[in-house]
Parts: sequence; structure tokens; C-alpha cells
Amino acid sequence: MMYKLKASVALLCASFASHAGDYDTRLPDTLTPEAALQVAHPEKTLFTDLVFNGTSYVAVGKHGTIVISKDGENWTQGNSPVQSLLTAVYFTDAQQGWACGHDATILHTQDGGNNWTIQQYLPEVDKPCLDIAFSDEKHGIAIGAYGMLYETTDAGEHWHKRFLDDLLLEDDKVYLADLKESDPATYKDETAFMLPHFNRFAAKGDTWIIVGEMGLVAVSQNKGETWTRLNEFYNGSFFDVAINNKNEVIVAGLRGNAFVTTFDELLNDSWQRIELNKTSTINSIVESEGKEILVANSGLIFIRNGEQIETISMKSGKSILSAVATNGKLILATESGLKSVENKN
Repeated sequence: MMYKLKASVALLCASFASHAGDYDTRLPDTLTPEAALQVAHPEKTLFTDLVFNGTSYVAVGKHGTIVISKDGENWTQGNSPVQSLLTAVYFTDAQQGWACGHDATILHTQDGGNNWTIQQYLPEVDKPCLDIAFSDEKHGIAIGAYGMLYETTDAGEHWHKRFLDDLLLEDDKVYLADLKESDPATYKDETAFMLPHFNRFAAKGDTWIIVGEMGLVAVSQNKGETWTRLNEFYNGSFFDVAINNKNEVIVAGLRGNAFVTTFDELLNDSWQRIELNKTSTINSIVESEGKEILVANSGLIFIRNGEQIETISMKSGKSILSAVATNGKLILATESGLKSVENKN
């Protein structure tokens, strides 16, 4: 299985509509989407997420654009059935992959990213999915705005909505418990926006982690069956979470705030701040040869090597939303397109 480290879409998801219910995940007949337009240089648009699936790089972004490359230099456009902004992409092997995005869209490919089909498309929900991942070839999770969470146990043939009441604040738990008994219709409406945005997901074995808005760090130790909301140690948004090969958990996000703890101490309030010399929002964390590369807005790249931090500023100044480090290259997904640079780490 390929748990990957992902990019944030902090630039794109400033606000969402607050009215959404528990919708059927079947495609409405009257809301059939239009396919993404095929263009001459698809690699020059905004891209929000990027992965290497073992044989190819695959990136997703604006207007439903999906592109594929063998070398990170030359890109071809895949056939995407939507024009919704796509925010995350994930592969379990070189062929089987999923992408998600606005309109609660979930797409699936069986040929490495060249052709995609719709598994879910819910524009009436008016919420974006912000991350998607699979623990094996069948069991997947898609998360997003206002506590959105869909889960599948059959490789996406069916996505089932869940409401993680474990993560409610105590006052909200009491309020919703009373409302569920007295006014089920209002309860349904309230649960649509009671939880913070779920921005990113990471996993190691049975332990799953979600980070998000208002300092949310939530941990499940049984593959998502139950969740614990950790004590708040920062009240701003986190846009990525990573578990590195040194058994550390790193969270990062708004205004360059980043923290680290050990995997074994995850539940023990032992987070330590990673001191950076810039306050640019961090969008993605990538591990490369024992170091962490944190990519950020304004073209900033932070390289963490133990206690040492190196800061690199890209000349373009364009925000970097995702990155992949492989084969001696650092491939960047930016607000102005895909860039390939030498990885000197």
C-alpha cells in the first residue's frame, strides 16, 4: 500500500456553503458533469496534488485537469470526466488510482491515470473533498470540508457517508444528542457544518491521523472505527501530516507553523515546534533521503535535517502546493504549473 504525503489546497478553500444534507452518492440525472477540456499545454495550469505511482507521475488540478509523465518533464493529458477543481490523488499500485475534489467528486482510474470514471459527483452538496487515501486495494477514505468523510470497503463501488461525532467538542456533543431526539430534521442540517474542515490524512498500520481546521489533530488506532481528538497545541489550520522513516509525526500549516512528535508519543501531548525563519503557509511535506522537504506559499521550500533547517526561495515566487522527490528530481505542483528541479539533498 502506498500512503503518500500530500499537498494542501489552502489557497483555494477559503469558504464553503453551509447547507448540505446526507445525500445519495449516485449521480443525479440533471447534474451530469462536462468532461475536462483537452488543451495544448495542460501542464501550465494550477495543480494541487502530485504523486509518483511507481512508473509515472500523476498530477491533478484546475478544471478537472489530470496529467501523466514518465520523466517529470514531458506531460500528457488524461481523460477526466469532470471540470471540477481536483484537490488530491492517490494510487495503490501503478494502475489503480483515485482522485477527489470539489463537488464531492471522486474519480477512479484502472490504467495508471490515462482514463478516469466517476464514482461520486455531488455538486448539490457544495463541499470539496480535500484528501483521499486507501489502506489496501478495497478500503478507502475521502475527507473534506466541514467534517466530510466518505468510506468505501469495495474499492469505491460504493462510498458511505460517516459523521465522526467522536471529534465534536463536548458542548456540541450534548447539543446534538438532544437535537437528535427532539428534532431529527434540524439535527441532520446541523451535522453538515458542526465539525471543522478535514484537510489531510496519513496512516501507519492501524493508526490513522486526520489534521485540519482550528488545530485539529485526530487519531484512530483501529483503522478509523473510533477517533480521539488530541488536545489543541496550535489553534490555526494544519494542511498536511506526515509519518517519516524516523518514526516521527510532523504536522504543518498556516503561517509556517510546524510541529513534530514521535509516533509512540502521539497521544501524549509531546509536540515540539519546528522553528522556521519564514511565516509562509506550508502546503505539503515530502521525505527525501532522511530529510523532510516542506513546500509552501510564495515559492518557499524548507529542508529539515534533524535540527537544521535550510530555506530555499524559488525565483518565480509561485505557491507550491505539492511535491514528489524521486529519481534525483524534485517535481513541484505549483499555482502556475508543474516544475522539475534537481534534488540536491
